Amino acid sequence: MVAETTLYDALSVKSDASQEDIKKAYRKAALKHHPDKNKDKPDAAEKFKEVSQAYEILSDPEKRKVYDQYGLEFLLRGGAQPPPPGAGGDAANPFAGGFPAGFGGMGGGGGGGRGGARTFHFSTGGGGGSGGFSFSDPNSIFSEFFRQGGAGLGDDDDIFASLTGMGGGRSRPSGGGSRSASSRFPDMNGGVGRVRDRTPEVTTVEKPLPVTLEELYHGTHKKMKIKRKTFDEATGKRTVSDRILEMDIKPGLKAGSKIKFKGVGDQEEGGTQDLHFIIQEKPHPTMTRDGDDLRTTVDVDLKEALTGWRRQVTTIDGRQLPVGGSGPTQPGYEEKFPGLGMPRSKKPTERGDFLVRVNVRFPTSLTAAQKEKFREIL
Repeated sequence: MVAETTLYDALSVKSDASQEDIKKAYRKAALKHHPDKNKDKPDAAEKFKEVSQAYEILSDPEKRKVYDQYGLEFLLRGGAQPPPPGAGGDAANPFAGGFPAGFGGMGGGGGGGRGGARTFHFSTGGGGGSGGFSFSDPNSIFSEFFRQGGAGLGDDDDIFASLTGMGGGRSRPSGGGSRSASSRFPDMNGGVGRVRDRTPEVTTVEKPLPVTLEELYHGTHKKMKIKRKTFDEATGKRTVSDRILEMDIKPGLKAGSKIKFKGVGDQEEGGTQDLHFIIQEKPHPTMTRDGDDLRTTVDVDLKEALTGWRRQVTTIDGRQLPVGGSGPTQPGYEEKFPGLGMPRSKKPTERGDFLVRVNVRFPTSLTAAQKEKFREIL
C-alpha cells in the first residue's frame, strides 16, 4: 500500500503500474496537454506541468520508492526522519493531515491516510528545503523523455518531434549550453529552494566528406582518422586519442546525405559526442550532376553547327559515346541518352539519364568579305 496516489492519479495509472505503463501514460498525457497543441486552452499548460512532474518522480525508482512510502511532501522536504517501525497514527504517516497551509503552489487540504488521493498544483523549478527534491522544467522533462527514446512508444513520432523541436532523430543542441530549471519551487517557509542543475545535452558534430563523382557512381569504402578527447577516470585528466572510422558509401548517394556515428566524438559531461559525415561532391572536370542525371557540354564552332559535326564523349562508367549532328544544330541543342546517368540510390539497378548539350561558339569578328558571303549563302 502506498502513502498517497496523487502522482499516479495525475497520469491515470494504478500505484502498481510498471515503468513501461508509466512511460506510455506520460507520453499520452503530455501529447494531449502540451501547450503548443492547446493554445486556446489556458489550463493545458498547468496540466502539462502536473503530468511532467509526476512522471519525473515516478520514472525514477528511488524517488518513487520514497514517494510510495512517505508521500510527496516528505520527498519535497528532503525527508525528515522516517517514522519508527511499528509506529501508528500520525507517526506512521507524518503528513496524514494534508499539506500545510501556505505551501507554495501545493493545494492544501485533507487527504486522509494511506492510499487517499489529494489534489495538487505544482510549481516549476526547485523543490523543498535544503536537501529536498527539485522539480525540473516541464519542457526539459518532455525533451529529455523524447531524447531518451520515449518517442518510440507510439505511431505519432512526427508530432512528438515537432513539439520538442528535435525532428529527424537527435538534433544538434539548441544553443549548446546546459539546460537548467529556470524557476524555483517555494519551500515550506515561504523561501526559495535550490535549483537542480540539468545535464548538458550531448552535441552532434558535423564534418564534410568530399567524394568524387566516380566514387558516388561505383560506391566506395572510406576510412577516416579522427582525434577524440576523453577523460581518464583514474587521473581525472583529459587525453587525446586517434580513432579510425570506416564507412561504406552506397552507389548513387547524393550530396548532403549523412553518414552517422553515435558516441565516437569527444567525451563531455552529458556523454560522448555523435559524429555526422556529410557527403560533399567534388567538382568533375566534364560533368555535372542533376539529381540522378548527368550533364556534359560539347563545343562546336559556327561552321560545324551549320554543316555538321562529330564528337566522342566519355560516360561516367568510362565508355566512349559517339555524338554528333548533320547540321544545322541550334545553340543549346541537347541530346538525351537514357540509363547512362547515376544509379538511383534506392533502386541501384536503375540509372538516370546522360544529357549532352551543344554550345555553339560564334566568331568574335568577321571581315566585310565574310559578311558578304554569309549574306549570299543565307
